Amino acid sequence: MSRRDEYEQKAEAMLAPIVEAAGFELVDVEYVKEAGNWYLRGYIDKPGGITVNDCEAVSRAFSDKLDEDDFIEDSYIMEISSPGLDRPLKKEKDFVRSMGKLVEIRTYRPIEKQKEFCGILNAYDDNSVTIEEDENGTLRTFEKKDIALIRLAIEF
Repeated sequence: MSRRDEYEQKAEAMLAPIVEAAGFELVDVEYVKEAGNWYLRGYIDKPGGITVNDCEAVSRAFSDKLDEDDFIEDSYIMEISSPGLDRPLKKEKDFVRSMGKLVEIRTYRPIEKQKEFCGILNAYDDNSVTIEEDENGTLRTFEKKDIALIRLAIEF
């Protein structure tokens, strides 16, 4: 297991009880390097959306826990935020919640000369995702290993 995975798992284990006690959902935890800085990010959500005050309350409680168990060796910036409207689908619960909804898929390599696809999430399993691309019910299945990003499409 990589150091990044280890940090994300430990942080998620510490953050989950805080988020659940507040009545929110822990969507994801990531430890990433951006522009030379490490970031430990927790994404939280609730029906109706997360407010700045919600993020602040969780952030304060999580910061206290991180101070108690200082397991990350690097200096980093900790953030708690909403996953946003265009949040990626990563976990089983994301796919369950998104069944029957419009999603965007970006692939690593072109498939039939295109890398971006849009359709209604029709099915998924551990290895693949199937969308209904048009009104004719045309189904297209992607191997998960070929998908760079899958997220809810934003309709205006």
